[in-house]
Amino acid sequence: MTGQTNGQRVLVLANQKGGVGKTTTAINLGTALAAVGEEVLVIDLDPQGNASTGLGVERKSRKISTYDVLLGESSLADAIVQTVVPRLSIAPSTLDLLGVELEIAGDKDRAFRLKRALAELAAAEHHEGGRRYDYILIDCPPSLNLLTINALASADAVVVPLQCEFFALEGLSQLLSTVDQVTRALNPNLSIHGVVLTMYDPRNNLATQVAADVRRFMGDKVYETMIPRNVRVSEAPSHGKPVLLYDLKCSGSQAYLKLASEVIQREKRLRAA
Repeated sequence: MTGQTNGQRVLVLANQKGGVGKTTTAINLGTALAAVGEEVLVIDLDPQGNASTGLGVERKSRKISTYDVLLGESSLADAIVQTVVPRLSIAPSTLDLLGVELEIAGDKDRAFRLKRALAELAAAEHHEGGRRYDYILIDCPPSLNLLTINALASADAVVVPLQCEFFALEGLSQLLSTVDQVTRALNPNLSIHGVVLTMYDPRNNLATQVAADVRRFMGDKVYETMIPRNVRVSEAPSHGKPVLLYDLKCSGSQAYLKLASEVIQREKRLRAA
């Protein structure tokens, strides 16, 4: 099983529920993959632009954004900027994305705008000797709208960040239903790459119970690595840095490095299958 081209893999981070650590995981998983030598691109599809801010891209410097890409006014290659992390680039977002749904709602290809942009990027990499990415991580808004549909339609697999809290399984079942619908209607190759449990506090009995329930429900689709509730992870975005640059030794950084290793191991198994 291979990605869109040359083993490149497109992973979308999605959860219809907000506040589950989705953007934090996009930033820090991307950084951890880059830290172990992978070339990584983060595509920020959330109008809030928190992934862009968290990777040090100031709003005033976002001359070309994913809004321009989805409208077809710029190529994805033109939107990409280098972050403070070596081997990690980002296509930033702006608040303009809030209006993209209305602007392309009447177009027949509205669900495939990002897929087309990714195909053009891959072709440019192949023919023009451009930068080739091993992993492309797409950060989605916390809702099922046209932006999320574009991400799911263009991805190989979904990484689901899931907070260890009371309604976690309810949100997960909604997302699985959405993925199933997209698989049938738009992207037959889409799969669940894995569920990552976030904001885990072992002292909290409910968190431990939720983690056990999710593992029982999803089996080996749940990553072994759990991301702990960690103040350094929360502080890092305000400094425009991923937590691995902010405090490499903290428990959050170490967990994201382990998660990156686990993602790579799953990829190796998929390619061998």
